[in-house]
Amino acid sequence: MTLFSDTELFATGLAGKKVFDLPDAELILIDNFFTKEESDRFYERILHKTKWREYEMEIYDKTYTVPRMISWYEDKDNPGADQNGPDWTYELLTIRGRVEKETQLDFNSLLLNLYRDGNDGVGWHSDKEHNTGPNPIIASVTFGETRMFKLRHKFRKEIPQVEIPLHHGSFLLMAGTTNSFWQHHVPKTARNVLPRINLTFRRTQRSE
Repeated sequence: MTLFSDTELFATGLAGKKVFDLPDAELILIDNFFTKEESDRFYERILHKTKWREYEMEIYDKTYTVPRMISWYEDKDNPGADQNGPDWTYELLTIRGRVEKETQLDFNSLLLNLYRDGNDGVGWHSDKEHNTGPNPIIASVTFGETRMFKLRHKFRKEIPQVEIPLHHGSFLLMAGTTNSFWQHHVPKTARNVLPRINLTFRRTQRSE
């Protein structure tokens, strides 16, 4: 018998809104972008209603299964969109609406990542540019366990790495030339951690 749910253990951040003063980057964090109650509800519904799948990546002619689960959503009227892809759920549309209101931007696609435990993570990378352009705007929302989000400048090694704990209900906006000049990753951890769900809203521009 379960005496409490995962959501009772999730912590929301206390930083409020923070604009990072970094070269070649536009980075804004908003803790408590969603209330604890909203975040608990979104976490439970997205975790259990999403059709998660494994994702395979080819590196140097070898195929690897990435250590996390994913799901992809996009507007069906996007050029080249998969017409058999999943329809946006009420929860995802609600979150998207809040993000668009905050940023005054329209987003037409979403990559969902599920970090099941500390064995899941993502290595250093910049987001692919083939369908979002060279300087994509990435609007990221986190529900679930707090995990560390790290950034490093691609060319200026003297700049210290940036570490941002992304809490339950937080919002992180990466804009401007951030993707061109910075890499980011979510490291694995030996700690016993609960699942984390990350939503990254994007502006897909690919052609058919």
